[in-house]
Amino acid sequence: MTEIISVRFRPGGKQYYFDPAGLTVPEGRSVIVETGKGLEYGTCVRRNSMVEDSAVVQPLRPVVRLATDKDEKQVRENRGREKEALQICQQLVERHGLDMKLVQVEYSFDGTKILFFFTSDGRVDFRALVKDLAGIFRARIELRQIGVRDEARMLGGFGICGKPFCCAQFLNEFQPVSIKMAKTQNLSLNPTKISGTCGRLMCCLKYEQGAYEDAVQRCPKADSFVECPDGVGTVSSVNLLREQVKVSLENADPTEQPKNYLTSEIRVVRNGKGKRPEGYTPPPKAELEKLRSPEAELARSGRKPDGPADLSAVLERYLGAEGPSSRQNDGQRQNQNQRRGRGHGGQGKPTQGQPRQQSAPQTQKQAQPKSAPQRDAQPGDAKASANRKRRYRPHHRRGKPGGGQPPQS
Repeated sequence: MTEIISVRFRPGGKQYYFDPAGLTVPEGRSVIVETGKGLEYGTCVRRNSMVEDSAVVQPLRPVVRLATDKDEKQVRENRGREKEALQICQQLVERHGLDMKLVQVEYSFDGTKILFFFTSDGRVDFRALVKDLAGIFRARIELRQIGVRDEARMLGGFGICGKPFCCAQFLNEFQPVSIKMAKTQNLSLNPTKISGTCGRLMCCLKYEQGAYEDAVQRCPKADSFVECPDGVGTVSSVNLLREQVKVSLENADPTEQPKNYLTSEIRVVRNGKGKRPEGYTPPPKAELEKLRSPEAELARSGRKPDGPADLSAVLERYLGAEGPSSRQNDGQRQNQNQRRGRGHGGQGKPTQGQPRQQSAPQTQKQAQPKSAPQRDAQPGDAKASANRKRRYRPHHRRGKPGGGQPPQS
């Protein structure tokens, strides 16, 4: 076992192993390491850990020191020089008439080397450009041609999924992606829909390819001849993610829709297109019924499997109406009544030495005004009261607003 730390020199770049040389380097700490090109500034992305000797390429170069404030200042100055060098190089490219697109410029930590990254459709003769750059910057100049994928990783951006580029975030290297992966995953074969911003096939097609290949081995192909619990038929469509197939039964009504079955409920007689096997005899229905799965029946019927009873029902059964929920509701009602009494002039608990006041119903009863003195009943009072009551009934809206006058005595 060998103790190592992983260092990355630029965001989204490749990780390299270095010997910590007795230092404890936390993750995210900046370090100065020794490389084949001299001292370089990088960020630790994996703290001290032990790996197998076979995973390390010897000799393992050491970590010189942890980055200081002086080192951080020098790195910031190099970042400013990189912007100036990019502008100067673009002007020289236009002057020489070269068919190339500058992408990024990198200064070495000590400033003795400048690396220019560019893209181009073909080979570019940039020898005259290198001479001009060396005369201006008085440093070692290197021009490196990269592909469109590396350009997207350096520049960054957002994909069609709305998230930052995978290559600029966590991918250490590009995996080969082919159109066959999109076909296996039943995706659209339109290049504009399965291509990334760089114009190449999206790297995320590789992520789930292993799971799809495993599902393809367990699922039959379309137009396969299979046996299912309801008879024999032909597979019309396959859902790889759910591992379900739609089967058109032979003896079914032509207007009937194909039925869904799990791959565990079918038995493949012929995988793929072709003729019906010669001399094939469908097995009896009793044997086909053995293929039926109880879990699939529950899913098709929409019912939930039998499980433990609801906790609230169990508590209500054993605790009755005086369970914790009812007691909690009673306590909430008492608190609400107390708050309502305080908010509307009600009295809280009486202080010591004061008599308890009367309840609210008695207070309301005392506050009611006394009724008017009764007079002697007259012959038309009963009819007048009936008319007054009828006057305010909703179903008499079409009648006259006023009721009849009581007859004169």
